[in-house]
Amino acid sequence: LVCWFRSAQSCVSPGRQTTGRMSPPPPSSGQRNSFVGNLAASAFSASFAEACTIPLDTAKVRLQLQAGSSGPPKYRGMLGTVATVAREEGAAALWKGIGPGIHRQVLFGGLRIGLYEPIKDLYVGKDHVGDVPLHLKVAAGLTTGAVGITIASPTDLVKVRMQAEGKLPEGAPRKYPSAFKAYGIIAKQEGVAALWTGLSPNIMRNAIINAAELASYDQVKSSLLSAGMSDGVPCHILSGLGAGFVACVVGSPVDVIKSRVMAGRYSGFLDCAVTTARVEGLGAFWNGFLPNFGRLGSWNMVMFLTLEQLRKAMRDNNLM
Repeated sequence: LVCWFRSAQSCVSPGRQTTGRMSPPPPSSGQRNSFVGNLAASAFSASFAEACTIPLDTAKVRLQLQAGSSGPPKYRGMLGTVATVAREEGAAALWKGIGPGIHRQVLFGGLRIGLYEPIKDLYVGKDHVGDVPLHLKVAAGLTTGAVGITIASPTDLVKVRMQAEGKLPEGAPRKYPSAFKAYGIIAKQEGVAALWTGLSPNIMRNAIINAAELASYDQVKSSLLSAGMSDGVPCHILSGLGAGFVACVVGSPVDVIKSRVMAGRYSGFLDCAVTTARVEGLGAFWNGFLPNFGRLGSWNMVMFLTLEQLRKAMRDNNLM
């Protein structure tokens, strides 16, 4: 791995130095940015966070889909949902969709983080000096989130389909035996374009959440550093939790719509939004808020903490 990164550095010119505070995922001022190294660190950190927190994501998806169905609720609360799934389907069911989840993070996580710095530099201009304005950080996050998820959307679709599949009758085969087979099954039965089902709400959701995560992490971390906190693990944990909370507040409505559209219940974004608002009320768009925050808060905490430590280790070993 060390040899690979060093050889990659010889082929990829480091990005220009910046003069503002370090914002996630770009490096702090005065540090070289190896695009390949940053891309690899971002993809690994996002994948590790996915593996650690996907049981909470499974619970979130089940609760969001249950809210739009008839009959008495089967799942109650995040921890109750986790316990019910584990009891009825086995603990391994909590990691349903981990395959496409990792596929998604390698593509989406790597791209949205790896492209963030070049896009931000493009928006701010090469002659800019000082910290980047917040609105340009948000604009860069919206752009990289939209580009990344447009490429990675099929992985999100397969992940939601596999997570939504509950306990089957004895002897009944699963519709999607594995993540790789799921891509082929969906393309064969529904057409290749079906792999991008729910692309509109997915772009909206991920562009918004990506911008909220990156900009809020940057602002929270800057505030903590200004207040005298050292740039260490506690600062990264608090900043990650703050980023997860902001992302959850602004992203929950499109997250609910995305899960329902991808599960095949509605014809599209507008149909889901209008029907949900009319039948269940506006509050339905924040259904599963606590499990969603549990998921996003813990995911951001793990991801940013891992990313900061990994990038520091790579810089110490001249890999970035």
